[in-house]
Amino acid sequence: MADLNPAQKAAVETLSGPLLVLAGAGTGKTRVITYRIAQLVRSGIVPHRILAVTFTNKAAREMRERAQQLLGRRQKGTKPPEISTFHSLCVRVLRRHAERLGYPKEFSIYDRGDQESVVRNALRSIRVSASSLRPGELLGMIGGWKNQGITPDQAQATAEGNRAELASVAFGHYQAQLKAAGAMDFDDLLLQTNRLFKEHAEARYAEASRFDHLLIDEYQDTNRLQYEIVRVLAEGHRNLCVVGDDDQSIYGWRGAEVAHILSFQSHWPDAKVVRLESNYRSRAPILQLANQLILHNSERHRKVLRPSREGGSEPRMLRMENETLEAEHVVREIKQLLVGDAERRINPSDIAILFRTNEQPRAFELELRREKIPYVLVGGMSFYDRREVKDVLAYLRVLANPLDEVSLLRVINTPARGIGTTSVQNVLDFAVSQGRPLWSVLPEAGSLPLQSGVAERIAGFQKLIERFRAKLGQAPIADLLRELLTTIDYKAEIERNYTGAGEAEARYSAIEELVNSAALYEQRTEEPSLIGFLEEATLSDRDDKDDDDKRERHAVTLMTLHSAKGLEFPHVYMVGVEEGILPHQRSVLEGNSPDEERRLCYVGVTRAQETLTMTFAKARMKWGKPKPCIPSRFLMEMKGDTERAKRAAEAAKALFGAAGSTAAADDDAPKKKSKSPAAKAGTKRGAGARRAR
Repeated sequence: MADLNPAQKAAVETLSGPLLVLAGAGTGKTRVITYRIAQLVRSGIVPHRILAVTFTNKAAREMRERAQQLLGRRQKGTKPPEISTFHSLCVRVLRRHAERLGYPKEFSIYDRGDQESVVRNALRSIRVSASSLRPGELLGMIGGWKNQGITPDQAQATAEGNRAELASVAFGHYQAQLKAAGAMDFDDLLLQTNRLFKEHAEARYAEASRFDHLLIDEYQDTNRLQYEIVRVLAEGHRNLCVVGDDDQSIYGWRGAEVAHILSFQSHWPDAKVVRLESNYRSRAPILQLANQLILHNSERHRKVLRPSREGGSEPRMLRMENETLEAEHVVREIKQLLVGDAERRINPSDIAILFRTNEQPRAFELELRREKIPYVLVGGMSFYDRREVKDVLAYLRVLANPLDEVSLLRVINTPARGIGTTSVQNVLDFAVSQGRPLWSVLPEAGSLPLQSGVAERIAGFQKLIERFRAKLGQAPIADLLRELLTTIDYKAEIERNYTGAGEAEARYSAIEELVNSAALYEQRTEEPSLIGFLEEATLSDRDDKDDDDKRERHAVTLMTLHSAKGLEFPHVYMVGVEEGILPHQRSVLEGNSPDEERRLCYVGVTRAQETLTMTFAKARMKWGKPKPCIPSRFLMEMKGDTERAKRAAEAAKALFGAAGSTAAADDDAPKKKSKSPAAKAGTKRGAGARRAR
């Protein structure tokens, strides 16, 4: 307890009733949560009666490790506190009760690639082309509906306009195909848990009775379904502690509702509120700008970040002529930082370049490569997105759940075994006409008009799957996987597809890594199972894409402001701080409140520990022509110049409105890589930057 400041201590020692901990950036919220868990155990609470929930696997791992260090060795047989993500919690709940909802206990969890396969089938089933309604767009609409708890029937009843009506009908087909395959997507994990609690009182009571204390991390990021799940689990004992910061609520586009943390006291009137305001991360001048900026959001809990370290250099706001010179200047400064004398030399991993949209880093990548400075762009291809890894995981999914049609279709002719696309389609059409799962009609393939020998090959494939299914639970997963890979000769498949020097070996090493991960899973899990391993792989993949584990010790980090949340760097460059970028053009054009964009800017500022540099350009290339840019209103707000901030906002609205622009896709949506407009412009190198007046 001596390690805690007075506010942290107050939060840790409040052990009963509702508690709202408003934890500003860099104020030690993880420490408060883990110390509070330890204090609960010390007060006599049985460890496994404590549930702590957060949003990413990385955060859950860190919390578990810290709690374990504080608790020390427990008596043999004593279960530790349950610490997990929302999605992992829901998976455990649904494994216990899925059959009540008409799903198999061994239901599959579909990732984005699987969802796209199902949604394309749904569009085909209602005879809508992918050009009329893009699969990615439809999945976004379905995700939005699910996050609001809206069913396909409700979506169809409320849909307005031809496009929305088509999407709502496709939603129904999509959901029916998921259920027929015994599968759920990520949004279903929350949606079906919420449905379970609403429709099955005995299941709701059983799950709510498992815990006496509930702690929620990053409460400002909860969506409606997560809020309802928390309410159900906490309403009996009322020992609910939520930790978060409304000033860092930046995921409204994912369905997060900042209202949950803003109205916590109205939902729990007897709640105690503790404010953590001592910042242990940033120097005083950086916090002064952050505090001044966030004051312009009216809907927020009152709090002020106070520096634990005084001194430090003033943040800089630099104006560049264009995006090419912006990248050149920033990279030139970084190079100077890296080549200083031994005492002042900075490690590349101490530097981050943060940007609002996915198009921005291209010019910086070009310059970093030119200067031979190592860098990592966070958000590249996940390990689990590799073709060979997806193939092998699909085999394992079929072993665990043969009804998983997406996985079954992926492996039925992988490696090639003479079951062609036409034959598969004939069998699939027969299954649809019979209203039966694909797996159940495979034994009847001999009665279908297939080419000679195809029915026998289908029968051989089914026997292969059944043989390995019979071994589940009898042999370690890693051993089973090795035997399967040998039986299907997957190494030869890789060697056929990848003939480049060393490429096949590199591809197969990913399979080896998958086998290793299965072995590690079994070593650290008390009751390992194939379905448990698949859960871990699928749920890990979901936040690996945003995980800072990709940061390398000797590389500059490039990442979006959204991805940077929760991280910190000694030296931060926030680039493109302009109207239309930050705040985003969509916010400007649609006349939305810029509060969330301002919070995103605030998150960027508070990532910096020692130095902060913000840049903006006078002009950027748009469709091959230079277009004037307006400095972000947020820069003026940080300086306390409210009038200039208003003028910037008005000018931006007039500029974008006159140009007839449409809002771009969201910053975190995946996009195809293309050459930077800055690189195409070929602007002469060497111009400098001017400090903003």
